[in-house]
This record gives sequence, structure tokens and C-alpha cells, in this order.
Amino acid sequence: MTIDRRNILSAGLAAGATATAVAGIAAVGVRTAEARSYGSAGDIGLVSGSRIDQAPVLQAALDAATDRGAPLHLPPGHFRIGSLRLRSGARLIGADGLTKLEHAGAGPFITAEDADSIAIEGIAFDGAYAALGDADGLIAIARSSAVRLNRLRITRSPGNGIALFACGGSVTDCTIENAMQAAVRSLDATGLEISHNDIADCGNNGIQIWRSEAGEDGSIVVGNRIVRIRADGGGTGQNGNGVNAFRAGAVLVSGNRITDCAFSAVRGNASNNIQIIGNSCSRLGEVAIYSEFGFEGALIANNFVDNAATGITVTNFNEGGRLAVIQGNVVRNLFRREHEPVDKRGHGITAEADCAMTGNVIERAPTAGIVIGWGAYMREVVATSNLVRDSRVGILVSVDPSAGACLIASNMISGAKLGAIRAMDGEGEPVGADLVRGGDGNKRISVSGNVAV
Repeated sequence: MTIDRRNILSAGLAAGATATAVAGIAAVGVRTAEARSYGSAGDIGLVSGSRIDQAPVLQAALDAATDRGAPLHLPPGHFRIGSLRLRSGARLIGADGLTKLEHAGAGPFITAEDADSIAIEGIAFDGAYAALGDADGLIAIARSSAVRLNRLRITRSPGNGIALFACGGSVTDCTIENAMQAAVRSLDATGLEISHNDIADCGNNGIQIWRSEAGEDGSIVVGNRIVRIRADGGGTGQNGNGVNAFRAGAVLVSGNRITDCAFSAVRGNASNNIQIIGNSCSRLGEVAIYSEFGFEGALIANNFVDNAATGITVTNFNEGGRLAVIQGNVVRNLFRREHEPVDKRGHGITAEADCAMTGNVIERAPTAGIVIGWGAYMREVVATSNLVRDSRVGILVSVDPSAGACLIASNMISGAKLGAIRAMDGEGEPVGADLVRGGDGNKRISVSGNVAV
């Protein structure tokens, strides 16, 4: 074939037409995929911006999708709904950051019971502080396994943000703000992960891991950011915490950033074998990291505490609280609560029974850097290779005749204003001579190899 200008033009036009056709097919394919993913509000029967309760329409669409074994993809928009119930296998997926469901009020919002393998993803839920009836969270799920709550934004709940009872699964990458109770409350979990969530401005707790009766729980609380937790419900520690474990055994709390809580960053009450590892905690109103009451086993390691009434406490031997390792923590800038009539605190680390305390650094504790025992409640505490700087007293130790044994060795204490190592009376005040160069004749207390500068 002779190649001339006309043939070249014809070939170019044909190629252009082919390219246009391919592009058109691709565009149709994209639009089809988008329609399959989200459709439009009209396709589902929803009307964005309407003040009418659209729960019946949404419930019908969700049930139909669940019957087919398919997810229901919600389009962008702002929709008011009343109560929506998920059955087993239900999957409700929004356009991230663009799909918002607002509670129409007077009753439960999002609920599920005995509903395994459910998923809610990419949706913003606004509770509008409307009454939830007998539900205790904007999202309330009971007796369900393989629950997946991911990339949700939850705000303005008059109760909990998410309430789980006897559930397993995960709550991940969610933002939960302005819940009047807890951001996430779990009771009697059956294998739960709560990770990489942003939690702020809640009334009583950030994350609650509770059990009806003491037992193994095994929940994992990892990599969350928790800020500004109040204690609106009052009490002496059941409220006002970033993470609160109660009667829940084998809970792991690790790698969280927790600040500005009325009481504790992490508080374990009667929680056996709790691990509190590698958390960053600042500006706490009471004890930053607490293992208390009838527990056996606590590992508290590699945490950073800055600005609290006490850094770390392992206590209540009188209630059976015992057996702990406190290792490699940095605790600094403690303060005394002078407004409290008795419990002013100002301690770095305190421990009572069956505890090894080693390799910690404590700086600026206005009462004492380390406190060992309380009256008769001390047994087999080891405090070695710790550094205590710029504190009123370096180490206080109970010398009550009924107290048990204690080893204080190879610690360095710098700038202690009222002594490096002192005996402690029943009120927590130092008595007697500095023990830094030896004991006071009490054979149950061994003091050796410590350096005071």
C-alpha cells in the first residue's frame, strides 16, 4: 500500500476513534463500579438533608442486602434515622467522611443482638444527645462474635459511644468524641481488640474493659490516642480514666498516648495478669498507672509518665493485691494535691507486696521518689538499680514490726532534700536517720550498695 498523506490521516482518525471508544468504556466501567459501590441516595430511597426519620427505608435496604449476603454501601449525605438493627452477616459501609447518620431521637440508635460477623465501616454517627431508651451506647451490640467496627466517627452520645456485651472482634481507626459515659465500654468480652482510635472529651472513661465476675478477658488495647477524660460520675477512681480494667484478667494495654484525665491514664482494679507496656501518659489528676485491690500479677514496663499526683502504684496488699514487676519506666514532674485533706500523694512509684522494681528513673517527686509498703502491708519487695533525682525523699520504706522483708540495693539517689533512704511512719512521713549506708537494725530490711549524691 502506498503511504501518503490521506492514508496517514485515515489511520490517525481510526486510532483516535478507537482510543475514544476505549476511554468511553473505561468511564462507563468507573461509573458502574461507583454505582455498584454507592449508588445514590435515591437508589436506596434515602433523602439527604430531610428531617424525616428514614430508619424504615434504611432498615429495609439493609435487610435486603443481608439476605443476599451483600454489603449495603451508603452514599454521601446527611440522613436522620431512628432505630436501626443489624442481623448476623449485616455489613453497613459508608463513603468515608461523607456519610452521616444522625439520631432522630427517643430510643435506641444502632443495635445488634446475637448477630455474628457484622461490620460497620466509614460512617459518621451523631447521637445529638438524644435519649437512647434502654440502650447504653449509640452503637450497642450484645452476644456477637467477629464484630468489625472500623473508620467510624461517633459523637454526642448521652451514654457510651460504643457499648459491647459479650462480644469479640475489633474496634479500630475510629474517632469518638463527646460521649457522656465512656467512648468504648466492653463487658464480658470474648476476644476483643481496641486499637488506633482517637478518643476525646468523654464524661467518665475513655475505654472500659469490665467483667461481671473476675475472670480472664484477654482484651487488647493498643495504639489509641485518649485525651480529656472527666469524672462526671464522681467516685474514687471508677471514673476519670483513659483505660479502665475491672475484674478483667490478661488485658494488654500498650503503646497508647493518654493525657489530661481526671484520675488515671491506665487503671486496673482486681485485674489479674494485666500488662501495661510502653504507654505515654501526661497530665493526670491522680495516679497515672494504677494496679489496685484484689489482683495477682501486673507487668508495668517502659512507660513514660509526666505530670501526675503519683506516677505508678501497685497497692492494696490488704485486699490481696500482689505480684508485680515495675521496670524501665520514666516518671517525672509529680505534684501534691494540697486541696485534699489526707491523700495528697506526690510519689514517683509505690509498691507493697511481692514486687520487683528495677531500672526506673524518677525525677522531681515532692513527697518521695519510691515508697515501699504501707504500715504492716509490705512483703518481699526488691528495689534495685533505680535512679531517683531531685525529690523530697529518695526512698521511703515501712519499718512496721508486722511488715515483711525488703531489699534496697544499688540505687542512685541525687538531690534528696530530706534524705536518700528513710524509714516511714504510719502517716507516710520520714522518721529516724538516713539509712543509705546501712539498715536500722531491722533484719528484714537489707540496704546496701546505694549511692547518694
